[in-house]
Parts: sequence; C-alpha cells; structure tokens
Amino acid sequence: MSDLGNKEVFAKNLKYYMELYNKSRNDIAKITNVPYSTVSSWCNALYYPRIDKIEMLANYFNILKSDLVENKEKREQSQIRYYMCPVYGRIAAGQPNWAEECIESRIPLDPDLMNIANPEECFFLRVNGESMNKEIKNGAYALIRKTDFVKNGEIAVVLVNGYDATLKKFSKQNDLIILEPMSTDPSFTTQVYGKDTEIKVIGKYIGKMEMK
Repeated sequence: MSDLGNKEVFAKNLKYYMELYNKSRNDIAKITNVPYSTVSSWCNALYYPRIDKIEMLANYFNILKSDLVENKEKREQSQIRYYMCPVYGRIAAGQPNWAEECIESRIPLDPDLMNIANPEECFFLRVNGESMNKEIKNGAYALIRKTDFVKNGEIAVVLVNGYDATLKKFSKQNDLIILEPMSTDPSFTTQVYGKDTEIKVIGKYIGKMEMK
C-alpha cells in the first residue's frame, strides 16, 4: 500500500529533515509561504500538504519528494550520505577581517551531489560583506576546500600578514599578488600586495549555500 497521503508518515519525515537542517516551524512557514498554524498541522499529522508544497520542501532540503512521503525503514542509512561540514567564523568579503577561528555550527553536505572525494577537507565560511556579491551574496556560506595552491582566476581564501583573511579572485604576476573583488559596488577596489607582505592561500572556493 502506498504511503502517499499518509499524514503520520509525512509528519515524521518532515520533522526528521527539520531537525537535520536545524529548521523551525517558522522557517518552514516562510519556505512554503503558508501560515505557522498550517505547518503545525503538518507536524502534528492533522493535515497533509498539497503536492506543490511537498515539492517546495523537497527542493529546499535537496531531497526527493519520496523522502518526505514514503516510510523509510532504514532512515539511519540515508543519513550516511551527509557529512556535517563545520562552519567557521565569519569571513569578510571586503577588507580582510579574520574572525576568531572556531566552529559556529555544522551544515549537512552531500559529497556525492557536490562531487567531493574527501569531505573532511572542506569547511564553510559565512560571508560578511558585498565585495563578492556577483558570485556570493552577503550572509551566504562559501564552501571551501583546504589547499595552499590555486590557479590564477580562481576564488580563494587568503591570509594576509598571517591573521587577516579575505575571499577574493586570486592571481599572481611575478612578485605581485592580486586579490580582485567581484562586486556590483564600484567602491571595492583590487588589492595588490608585494613580496614584503606575507600572503598564504588556505583554501579554494568550490561552492556555496544560501539560506532563505
């Protein structure tokens, strides 16, 4: 017998993904554009959502619609594909400004979806600023793979003088390191450093996650 339309199954699955992604009922209400009371009725297995709302939730959680409407007997196995990627302190996307390095939280990451061989080498940094807004919006999470080398034209996390960090398009010309913004705001200018400034690449930008 199909689980489609089963309010109890949907409620269980929805609460599972809400907990996994650390989302509240208010968050779900905003995502699906429904009242808080409607989300509560879903979570309490009083009502079953329309198919368009199920699709919106599936797209948001990056899962199949069946993950929400079908009873999964081996739920713990489906969690294996997710790596709880650490989120480190905010990184300035403007003038270098490195926050204290500490794990703020963790975000579920599907290595297969992102084509990541070693997810343990990755971390998120929360972008603070508008100098990279053509690629990464203020408040978004930049996914970084740890490395000390990037090619010219790639976006990198760079330490300046050992303690300041910035996210910029990186290039090297002879003894000069060029860190270029990618912004709609013309007030952000290219930063050029000579050999008298200590520059160290600590990671390559490989993706992003935007929370809405």
